[in-house]
Formats: sequence, structure tokens, C-alpha cells
Amino acid sequence: MDHKLFITIFLISIIFSSCSKDRFEEVSKPNIIFIISDDQDYRDYGFMGHETVETPHIDRLAQESLTFTRGYASAPLCSPSLASIITGLYAFQHGITGNDPVVKFTGPRYPKLEAGAHDFPRDSYPVRRDSAFQILAKNFYKNKLITETLAEQGYRSFQSGKWWVGSAEDAGFDSGMTHGDYTRGGRHGDEGLKIGREGLEPIYDFIESTSEEEVPFFVWYAPFLPHTPHTPPRTLEEKYLKLTPDSTVAKYWAMIEWFDQTVGDLQNFLREKGLDENTLIVYTCDNGWIQDPSSNSYASRSKRSPFEGGIRTPIMFKYPKGISPKRDDKHVISNVDIVPTIHSILGIDHGELPGINVLDEQQVQNRTTVFAEAYDHDIENIQNPTETLLYQIAIENEWKLLIPNLKMIEKADKTKEEQKAGYYSNEIQLYNLNKDPLEKNNVSEQHPEQVKRLRKKISSWYQN
Repeated sequence: MDHKLFITIFLISIIFSSCSKDRFEEVSKPNIIFIISDDQDYRDYGFMGHETVETPHIDRLAQESLTFTRGYASAPLCSPSLASIITGLYAFQHGITGNDPVVKFTGPRYPKLEAGAHDFPRDSYPVRRDSAFQILAKNFYKNKLITETLAEQGYRSFQSGKWWVGSAEDAGFDSGMTHGDYTRGGRHGDEGLKIGREGLEPIYDFIESTSEEEVPFFVWYAPFLPHTPHTPPRTLEEKYLKLTPDSTVAKYWAMIEWFDQTVGDLQNFLREKGLDENTLIVYTCDNGWIQDPSSNSYASRSKRSPFEGGIRTPIMFKYPKGISPKRDDKHVISNVDIVPTIHSILGIDHGELPGINVLDEQQVQNRTTVFAEAYDHDIENIQNPTETLLYQIAIENEWKLLIPNLKMIEKADKTKEEQKAGYYSNEIQLYNLNKDPLEKNNVSEQHPEQVKRLRKKISSWYQN
């Protein structure tokens, strides 16, 4: 072969090889779906050992994922927890510490919005609340959200389900269901709360549109499930009414299976469209829930509490092209680890995020402690949202330490109402989770060295 012709062919092959490689890297970016359960106990899954609740689709997801059964929400309340999931920051860093800002009132600690309970007309509450919330939102959006990061990587994103801080567009999604307009009931997620309960068509339509455009997608699926109101399909309700004498528990269990069915529907859609192999699914729950058999609400030591029933959740990462399935029952991880893990998959620098890449086994083994914060439901001071801190929490291997904020918790609150609001004890609490998984025995006096050591870790972590 002519020498010059050989060189020419060689150079052309390099050019085409380079172009093909760039294109492969572009299309091989995984699609990403966050599946976020809403108000569910960490034990209420088949794969976690529940003897009655059936969750076959989530069980299969757990088998196909890198699954951490000792995952933790950064806060036992939905809005700050969701804000951590989307930022990779703790509440004291991102500023969303509660669900609602307090609008000045003269009533009791937890007033109902009734005439006479406040020092302003009831009709003015939505306007005043929205004005205060806008300040919180403005401060929150100074943080970089995963939506912004993914947009820089060529992703299109869609929001459905719960979202507290304004609209889907405010949060950097290209489109979504939540409008956030207080004049139309914008709170909690508004129109987004229809997802799952009324089918998954908006998600399907969005994914179809991204396939046509040949761009990777990010879907936020945070349905109002199994959250109250517990209104499951009648067939599921009847199924569980035969398995428990408590109708409220039966409805809660039925809601869990209904949620599981939607997870199965979503995964089946991905398989049918040939998207399963190149889609990263991240699963977690925003906060815990233990059903109160005597009411339609939650029991104490669950939602809004610093106990395992309030903050523990399984966390899963399924990505057939890049993650080997494995169940980890030993190491502790947090929902603040989700964003840096995605950064690592995409080859993006973590910056100063507090979490780790949970795909790195060495990082997982070296990090022995995760932290959490428990705040009051409402944000008293929008300029200083951490004033309503109730507990700082550290979980290290078998040890768990709770440090109360004595400015908020002045006594050991014994009533059911106080405990369900997150007020439990003004004493330091230390538990050995291996020996006492239900956190019944405070052993802080017997192990002062553990208290001292973990308290020092909390002081280093909580830089407010």
C-alpha cells in the first residue's frame, strides 16, 4: 500500500473513532429516576422482613440494586428531607428546616388555623405564609440542585409528586406537575400529588419525549404514597382487612402495596421501552411512619422523631450497566450521599458536599458515622431557620446519640400530642442499636465515653 495512502486512512480512522467515542459517551449517560416513598417505616417491605405487607416489585428492585438497609434520612420531616435529597446538603446548610414558615400568632404552640387563634384575620394567612415562604425559597435556591447539575450535562428533567419549595420550574426542572401557586392551593406538591394515585401517564409522556430528542432524562417520582389520606383501592383494603383487626393498619398496608404496584408499573415501562439497562434508579423514603392503630395518624417515635422509626430508610441504587447488585446490612449511609454518588457516576467533582460516593467501597467502609437533624414542623424565624432545632443525631455503627436543644425542649414531654410533634426528652440519649433496636434503654450514663466521643463528632459536623 502507498505510504501516504496508509497515513491518510489511519488519520481518518482516528477521527471517526474519536467522534464515535464522544457520541457513545454522550448517549451512554444513564437516565436517572428518583423513586421517593412518602411516610413509610423502614421495616414495611417484604425484603426487610415484614411478614404481612407484600412489596414484590420493590423487593425485586432491592435484589437488583446496591441496597443499603441501614440508610438514613437527614431529617424526619418531608420538606427538609426532600431538600437534602435534591441538594446533597443537610438542613442547617440548605435552610429548609421545616414544612411551613410561622406567621405570627398568639395562640398555643401548635394552633389550628381557626378564627381567634391568631392575631391576624384568617383570610390573610395564605398571603402572609406565601410572602414568608418566598424568602425561604430565595435563600434555598442559592444552593446548587442536582437538576442544575444534570442540565449542564445535557439532561432534561421532570418533577412529579411532592415538592414544597415553589414550582417545578423554580427547582430547575424543565417541566413538571407542581405549580406552587398559593392562590391555587400551592403547597406540598399540589397537582403533582396526583401522580401514582391517578396513574403514571405524565411520566411516560415525558420519557417518550426525551427518547424522540435523544437526550438523557431525570425523573423525580415522589408520589403521595403511602402518605395519608389512606384511600387504597378497595381490593387491596379488603385483602389486608382479613389480615389485621385494625382497619387503620389495614389501610396503611394496602397503601404500601398500592405504591409498590406503581413502582412495578414504572419498571415495566422502562423494560418495554428498552430503557432498563441504561437507567439509574435511586430509591429512598423521605421519612418514617409507624401507623397508630387507634387513629388515622402516625404513632409516636416515628414521623417527626429522631428515632429509627423517624429517620431510617433503605436506600437503593440500581444501574445494570454500571452497578453490581449487593445487599449491605452493615454500613450506614445517608440521603445526602445520593447527589455525590450521581456526581461520581457522571465524572463530576463533588465540590464541598458532605456526603460520599457510596459506590466506592473504601469510602463506605472508612465512613463510620452519619448525622441527622430533627426540627419543629414550622420554621419560626425565616432569617435563622435553625432556631427550631429539636435534636442533633449521630449514628456510628451500633451507637446512636441524641442531643436535645434545651431552648426548645425544656422538659420530658410525656403526652401523645407532644411526642407526635417531635418533643420527647430534654435528656441526652444513647442507644446500642445492636442490643436495643427499638431504642428503649438509654445507656448514656453507663457509657459516658461514647457520649463524649460522639458529641465531639456532632460538634465538628454541625457548623451553623
